[in-house]
Amino acid sequence: MRPPFIIDSMKQPLYFDYAAATPLDPEVLAAMQPYFTDRFYNPSATYLPAVGVKKDIEAARSQVAQVIGSRPSEIIFTSGATEANNLVIHGVLKQYPEANVLVSSIEHDSVLLPARQYAHKEIPVTEQGVIDLEKVAGLVDDQTVLVSVMYANNEVGTIQPIHQLSLLLQDIRRQRRHNGNTLPLYLHTDAAQTPSYLDLHVARLGADFMTLNGGKIYGPKQTGIVFAGSQTRFAPQILGGGHERGLRAGTENVPGIIGFSKALQAAQDRRHDETKRLQTLQKLCIDELQKVFPDVIINGSLKNRLPNNVHITLPGSDNERILMALDDAGVLCAAGSACSASNEEPSHVLRAMGISDADAQSSLRFTMGRSTDEAAVQQAVQALAAIR
Repeated sequence: MRPPFIIDSMKQPLYFDYAAATPLDPEVLAAMQPYFTDRFYNPSATYLPAVGVKKDIEAARSQVAQVIGSRPSEIIFTSGATEANNLVIHGVLKQYPEANVLVSSIEHDSVLLPARQYAHKEIPVTEQGVIDLEKVAGLVDDQTVLVSVMYANNEVGTIQPIHQLSLLLQDIRRQRRHNGNTLPLYLHTDAAQTPSYLDLHVARLGADFMTLNGGKIYGPKQTGIVFAGSQTRFAPQILGGGHERGLRAGTENVPGIIGFSKALQAAQDRRHDETKRLQTLQKLCIDELQKVFPDVIINGSLKNRLPNNVHITLPGSDNERILMALDDAGVLCAAGSACSASNEEPSHVLRAMGISDADAQSSLRFTMGRSTDEAAVQQAVQALAAIR
């Protein structure tokens, strides 16, 4: 029997759940600070200090637009990706109530659950968690108004072929026009997990809608955006004072908006270096796990994968027991999406990939970030080895 492995109690726990939440970047906090105190004014007020705050919001909007290659008028600030995804799904389907929506079977619940309130179809994925474009072509019909496929999966890290999907939808749009079908066909991608690692330029991706989340990019929680291309039409879901061009009412969360724009810019500025660094750690983690556990299974695509994600199955193990033991040992990781952590059902993502319920309940997700280093990876693997 192995002796228990315990991280030095005087040190911070080893954190491997960056897909769930990231710490606030100190520079982001510094940028936000004045808007809690000196610059607290309601941006809708007409006196000069409030007008100045309104200008700061618009400067932040322009910064976000520049990062993703859009117009400032195409950016809608929200309270995070869950609201943003709901706004897109409900907003489009209520605008076109006779239409249907097509979503991938591995979407976050903030896409899946709204979509299931309407006529919808779900795109199957391969055992690596990648959508099949040929099947997408067969599922889109004359009444499909929206296709929603996440840029990268929050559980297994698989990156989806969004640009290739956009080209496919372009071909379908041309055929529709030829046939006299004027219903739009929009592409939405939930890109919450990607800003620290992937290109967000909406024109290169071919996205009509894109949603982002500040709490995943070292920004403040409960902040995010919808990018809505100027050609799109959708109905607002929160009504009130006409904020955000009447598309999302509510007094602006000024510190959050400032913090989100700062965090997004920083994430994109450093994404190339951070991707290289984390790819090295990802390989180290997988190599060390395979040395210790000959039966370990790495879930998801090894080629098209976020560099910070290592999702594994240890056949025959109980992930709930292991998570609790790792927590006691000072290693913090997850079994899947934090939003579904209290749900005892096996992950719908793993089920969609053809993974059995037994193996799904033997799976763990390690996601790395800015504070992760080689020593942390080695210690986490040692801790897991001592527990299993």
